[in-house]
Amino acid sequence: MINTEKNSITSMQFIFIISGIQISVAVLSLPRKLAEAAGTDGLLALPLGYLLNLLCGYIIIMVMRKSSEKTLFDTVSKTMGTWVGKGFALLMAFYFLHLMYDGLVRAILIVKTWLMPNTQGYVLLILLLFPAYKIALGGPRILGRYAELVAVISCWLPFVYLFTLKYAHWLNLLPLFKDGFLPVLTAVKATIYPSLGIIAVFIFYPYLQKKEKAVSSLIISNSITMFVYIFITTICFVYYSPHESTVYNDPIISILKTIEFRFIERIEIPFISFYLFVFSLVWIPCMYIASFCMSLVFGLSDHRLPLRVLVIVLAIGTFFYLPTYNQSDKIELWLARFGFGMEYILPGLLLIYLTLYKRLHRRAES
Repeated sequence: MINTEKNSITSMQFIFIISGIQISVAVLSLPRKLAEAAGTDGLLALPLGYLLNLLCGYIIIMVMRKSSEKTLFDTVSKTMGTWVGKGFALLMAFYFLHLMYDGLVRAILIVKTWLMPNTQGYVLLILLLFPAYKIALGGPRILGRYAELVAVISCWLPFVYLFTLKYAHWLNLLPLFKDGFLPVLTAVKATIYPSLGIIAVFIFYPYLQKKEKAVSSLIISNSITMFVYIFITTICFVYYSPHESTVYNDPIISILKTIEFRFIERIEIPFISFYLFVFSLVWIPCMYIASFCMSLVFGLSDHRLPLRVLVIVLAIGTFFYLPTYNQSDKIELWLARFGFGMEYILPGLLLIYLTLYKRLHRRAES
């Protein structure tokens, strides 16, 4: 059903796709959530979340290496039955649909709040869906090239925050472990939602040209994600007081209002405009994955028809209903819980099952 040679992706493209899905709208509110959980000690939870993600990513790659078929869905269908395979594909489609929808809704709400308050939400959605549809239609190779392009044109964004360091108060970070180690462990929960998306390795691993570099590519991808999170969170914590970090809903955008240049009045306007490209790295790959999984459920030859249906349903549905910020927060909370099961528990169960299945199969043959 899939042509891995035609749609093959390089290790660099694989890195940017996975890190792009993770570094999305979730990063905007990450400093606030960490501060609410553990104050400035929430920064110490990020390395723990990084190690947890590396472990889960390694388990996912081990599952794919134990998969004897082209895709994991083929392996599940062969070992557990066709209907279980379709059910697994449906579960993946359901999960990535919610990741895609949450990313789109959050991006629209941010654009309406900061850039275009008088524009209807469904108009913004349609404008975003046109390029997203064309890119998702092209498959993994086009997604990989787009992820590389976004990485190049958005690499200037972190350097803007360096201008805030002249107002930094580094003593905000001290002392470490103000209330012990327990609040830091509690804050790890806040890193789950921003780290969601690593399960996309299940989809893109078969297209990877050099599969022997999958582990190193995943380490680099997660390292990029964690570096961005630590950098942005540190900037917010040393600029704002521990209390102020919890006041602003999206402190990463709010802090831009303090930066002034002679040639531009409001730096947050071009920042958000460029950051839309980074936002798109969550909803475009998720749009492809969801439509690809639906094509497996219905036994279609490619993902074009499910993708077209998805775009039409999104456009019509948003015309009648667009979640608010509070409703979007509830979606994020639900996704964090559901995503924990999908990305941190399910791969481990699959690895145990495939290991036992192969051992029993060998015994039966001998």
